[in-house]
Amino acid sequence: MTAMKPEVRALFDEAPPDARAGLDRLRALIFEVAQSAGVEVSEETRWGQPAYLAPQGTTLRLGLPRDGGRFALFAHCRTTLIPDFRDATHGAFRTEKNRAILFDDADEVDPAALTPMIRAALTWHERKRR
Repeated sequence: MTAMKPEVRALFDEAPPDARAGLDRLRALIFEVAQSAGVEVSEETRWGQPAYLAPQGTTLRLGLPRDGGRFALFAHCRTTLIPDFRDATHGAFRTEKNRAILFDDADEVDPAALTPMIRAALTWHERKRR
């Protein structure tokens, strides 16, 4: 996995310990999905949050939600990623409108459920051209 840039590490270190474990799991899953999909991902900061960018994808961000949940996986609100995820998982996860999946515990990070959504985000523009 890619080493964290200092500015990203600082954001992870600022998170409460119970949220940090979940954020670490989500970060690892994003890089795992990118590798399996053959997609290059860069880790940056956007809007004060760790952000994951792929050349043919849309940005995913990790952070602490304002309302509900201890940590979250954010997607661009103008995509259908969160509604598609909600439909695919039959509402099994809490979401915040069309912008985030909310988690209370690191054990809620389910790779089987999240992998298709992360892969879709990392290949969003490529997928839309087909």
